[in-house]
Amino acid sequence: MPDPAARDAAEEASAFSHPAVAPDASAAYGDHPDQVVDFYAPRDGGTRAPLVVALHGGAWRAPYDRQHLTPFVDFLARRGFAVASVEYRRGSDIPRQGGTAPVAGRWPETFDDVAAALDAVPDLAAAHLPQADTARIVLTGHSAGGHLALWAAARHVLPTGSPWRLPAPPALRGVVALAPIAHFGRAVELGVCGGAVTELLGGDAEYAHRAPFADPAALLPTGIATTIVQGREDRDVPHTVAEAYAEAAAKAGEEVGFTLLEGIGHFPLIDPAADACAVVSEEIAQLAW
Repeated sequence: MPDPAARDAAEEASAFSHPAVAPDASAAYGDHPDQVVDFYAPRDGGTRAPLVVALHGGAWRAPYDRQHLTPFVDFLARRGFAVASVEYRRGSDIPRQGGTAPVAGRWPETFDDVAAALDAVPDLAAAHLPQADTARIVLTGHSAGGHLALWAAARHVLPTGSPWRLPAPPALRGVVALAPIAHFGRAVELGVCGGAVTELLGGDAEYAHRAPFADPAALLPTGIATTIVQGREDRDVPHTVAEAYAEAAAKAGEEVGFTLLEGIGHFPLIDPAADACAVVSEEIAQLAW
């Protein structure tokens, strides 16, 4: 049996071995340097291609920005999609007192940015990526970005009074969440990403108050077609986190698609060299085309 740690290291090294791919265009959706969207045109030269909006992972921590996702978004562009890759504000580079890792996320700025970006993308795409068909938008995201994708698709069921709440469901074909941090309760139990969920919400004192506004498992049903793609051998965000979300959805009367890939860990889902990445593209295509 392969050593799990060696497998994880090899998968991560492969995913991060690809050079960053420059976008075809970029546009700001706010004044902060992190409030930017990169656009990638479909490489087949097609017009009116479905638009995939991608949200990168990295436990909502500052060292991990959208650059590591560029080989994946370029892979989607080579599969005929128009792609918008969203940057957003993350936690500081400095650990909290007593911590060992950079702080995960900013409250409320991380959520402010994702909401603002998703609201702005249709108009920005029309101006900067004319090949994009904004009537066919699919959200995707990996890990913490998978959480944000599920959350962005659920803004119309946020508690009343939330500044991010939408009056109606967003105009999406669906969501394909990749190894998402989809169920906060289960993620906290498992200590996912070194306690990143609790840090995202501002610490233990704020968790109970803020979780209803941020936990995708508390924002169901959405009425938005949703699929999760997950590696069974994922040790960064174990598949039981996504399974808990799917169970919560079922209890709310909603079916969530779940593709569990055998022998796969966390990073092959966004690695253009891995077969799992092709599976992700097919799941997106089923919603988009």
